[in-house]
Amino acid sequence: EVQLVESGGGLVQPGGSLRLSCAASGFTFSTYAMSWVRQAPGKGLEWVSFINGGGGDTDYADSVKGRFAISRDNAKNTLYLQMNSLKPEDTAVYYCARGPTKYGPRGQGTQVTVSS
Repeated sequence: EVQLVESGGGLVQPGGSLRLSCAASGFTFSTYAMSWVRQAPGKGLEWVSFINGGGGDTDYADSVKGRFAISRDNAKNTLYLQMNSLKPEDTAVYYCARGPTKYGPRGQGTQVTVSS
């Protein structure tokens, strides 16, 4: 059974940073691309970032490029998202998803709120 558990969300001021983590189990983590997706209040699911199985290939939505960094530790079966220079429009529930798109299995999400 695929299990994805996100953590690390919280309340942060504009310009601040957060690091999200996603602990994966139930599948061979290193063989799957992974993504971060988010859903802001009243909006649909938005793809944020992708990383391939080996960690050498990444991609980002234009809205977060240059501010967010995705990484993974295959020895720990864990996916990360370092978020810097956070903006109020980054407020959303953040999910990790198996696969390169927003349509794969997801965890329960972690809330990120950017507000002064």
